[in-house]
Amino acid sequence: MRRELVVFSLLLIAVALFAGCTSQPAATEKIKIGVVASLTGPASTTGKDVWESAQLAAAEINAQGGVFVRELNKKIPIELVAGDDESTREGGQKAVSRMITQDGVDMLVGGFSSAVVSAHQSIVADHKVPYIITGASTPVITRRDDVDTTFMFHHAPTTDDSGGQITLFLNDTVRPAINAKFGFQETRPLRLAVLYQDSPYGKGHQTAIKNTIANNSLKIDVVAEEAFKMGESDYRTVLTSIKNADPDVVYVAAFLNEQIPIETQAMRDVMLNKLFTAVEPNDDPDFYSGVGKYADYSIVQSRFSPYTVPKGPTEAASMKFVSDFDRKFGGFPGMMGVATYEGIYMGAKAVENAGTLNKTRVRDALAGLRMPQIVEAMQGGMITFSPDFRESKFDLTMEQLVWNETLKETRPHIVWPAGLAETQFVLPDWFVPGKA
Repeated sequence: MRRELVVFSLLLIAVALFAGCTSQPAATEKIKIGVVASLTGPASTTGKDVWESAQLAAAEINAQGGVFVRELNKKIPIELVAGDDESTREGGQKAVSRMITQDGVDMLVGGFSSAVVSAHQSIVADHKVPYIITGASTPVITRRDDVDTTFMFHHAPTTDDSGGQITLFLNDTVRPAINAKFGFQETRPLRLAVLYQDSPYGKGHQTAIKNTIANNSLKIDVVAEEAFKMGESDYRTVLTSIKNADPDVVYVAAFLNEQIPIETQAMRDVMLNKLFTAVEPNDDPDFYSGVGKYADYSIVQSRFSPYTVPKGPTEAASMKFVSDFDRKFGGFPGMMGVATYEGIYMGAKAVENAGTLNKTRVRDALAGLRMPQIVEAMQGGMITFSPDFRESKFDLTMEQLVWNETLKETRPHIVWPAGLAETQFVLPDWFVPGKA
């Protein structure tokens, strides 16, 4: 009898173990996406936008039953895992390593700072995890040859794209306007100062400016180049140096938390009455509220704005995204948010096309991805990745900010290219050009 009880107990244990094994697949039948976001540190404002936009996309997909996976013959939900890179290289390495080795994510989406992303790429490469990078604008990200980047896909304009756009706009639109207003010769070169973050992001813009000038024989003279450390707060010394160089325009390659004090200190403290440019990460509600009237008439290169929508096929989707984000989280999304929102949809589509969560096959599906543009206007109207460096290509715009007395903030108006322009570029009365 005792022997029978022992045998029966062993059978019960075996049944329990078998039940646990058979129930395990059900527990793992979800798509785990790690979101690399700067939730703390200097870039935390952007990181919050990234995380919330990812949540919005996942909620919308899950509300439709999830993602159909052919291998499982059913739809499964998306589960997001937050990876706070702490706005540092070390924080990014720690977060990405944890999400891959402990949380077991199927893919990664996000990544903001070029310096931070470049530091954890080797971890992604070692584990061969598909990574849709929605920031990190240096083209080195997918072009470097010291790390296997074949699992990494760049869904953001590179510094070559953004830098080239701004530089061409300055030559085509701003230079003629200055020369005409002040009676300079038409051949007078634009005097340009460059203030850049001492990082791959900032240096990428510095290189793009010079290459665009040289490759297109533009009439632009770079009269000053000043670097600053990421996260600095006092820029008056470098701004004074730039003032002494007497430029027409100050091209700034900075993040939102840097651009605000740069423009504020330039106009308020240094009396640098020049035109300032900003790169697309600054087309964000916090920039408009933070910089106030000091950004009046400044220029922002953009591909998505919470306050102006290019006319065209993505207009309705853009307005809906802004409205849905405001309803769910309160406030407006930024450019990094919408790119990450799209990144979640792109990852879901890749899994659907692959028919499996197998990482290599999902990688292959991303490489062959062709899906209609979602919110941001893409070249050719499709989201796809170039076969060489796996980069997507956007239709970019230039905006000029104009003070709104009712709102007590500036608001952007598209001034370039001509086909999308809402209004013409204007030189403000207070603008002082450089010497002829």
